[in-house]
Amino acid sequence: MRADYDELAKTIAALTEGETDAIALMATIACELHHADDRFDWTGFYRVTGPEMLKIGPYQGGHGCLVIPFSRGVCGAAARSGEVQIVDDVDAFPGHIACASSTRSEIVLPVRNGAGVLLGVLDIDSDRPAAFDRADADALAGILARSFEHAA
Repeated sequence: MRADYDELAKTIAALTEGETDAIALMATIACELHHADDRFDWTGFYRVTGPEMLKIGPYQGGHGCLVIPFSRGVCGAAARSGEVQIVDDVDAFPGHIACASSTRSEIVLPVRNGAGVLLGVLDIDSDRPAAFDRADADALAGILARSFEHAA
């Protein structure tokens, strides 16, 4: 099953209405996204916790890496560049951090609040190659922008 992003956006908006706590938002969004699409093998957030440093946040799936510097991996690239990273083959990505050996492809989006402050990144891994495309990126970016607009 592939995510119905329109329905998912409505569900997430209803569940998070009025919420400004970034961790509560991340936990709810990770859960809703993870169970909405069978391509999503690991779904979660890495939070900015210091200068050029990400630490694991709320997630669904197996264990993730605990700490990722901005200088390493797909998550680091998204945080460093501020751009969505769509990786069809993680083994071909220079500096990929293998948190799970089953991961074949990945999409990572920067997460900013309404003031433009980088709060972290949303990381979705798939055990299928080339699982993600621009339509996923656009739909997920819209959900993140609406959800974290007022986040602290």
